[in-house]
Parts: sequence; structure tokens; C-alpha cells
Amino acid sequence: MSGEKEELKMDFSGFILSLNASALIHLGEIPDPHSKKREVNIPAAKHTITILEILAEKTEGNLTEEEKQLLDDMIYNIRMKYVKSLS
Repeated sequence: MSGEKEELKMDFSGFILSLNASALIHLGEIPDPHSKKREVNIPAAKHTITILEILAEKTEGNLTEEEKQLLDDMIYNIRMKYVKSLS
């Protein structure tokens, strides 16, 4: 290794995982990696959930079974956390 950071491979699952992490940050479930603080931003969380739902709709029939299951599970889990955060 030359000391340079190795480029991270991005695939569909990695993309979905990054959106999931963003939603968790917006819901205050995990700290923001930059500020190290947990802050709740409900509109941003809802926006990220909507993005995941649009991806599920637009990729229907084009994902592997593993990708579809990952996306479906994440949408379900994030929706439940979102609803819980509203109460």
C-alpha cells in the first residue's frame, strides 16, 4: 500500500446502507459523523424514507432477491423508527 486511502466500492446495497445511515442520523438513533451529536431532524428523515420508497418502486423487478430483501427490511425498520419518533 502506498498510504493512500483505498477507494470504497459502491454498489446498490452500499448505496441503500448509506441512505439507511442517513435516516438513522436524522432520527437521532446514531450520532452525526461530523458533529458527533445526536440531533433529530424529522423532515430530513421523512425525505430519506421517501427516497428509499421511490427506489423500491422504480427498481421493482430489477433487483436480486438479496437487494430486494435488504431494501424492504430497511424501509420497514426506518418507518417503524420514524413512527416511534413522532410519539
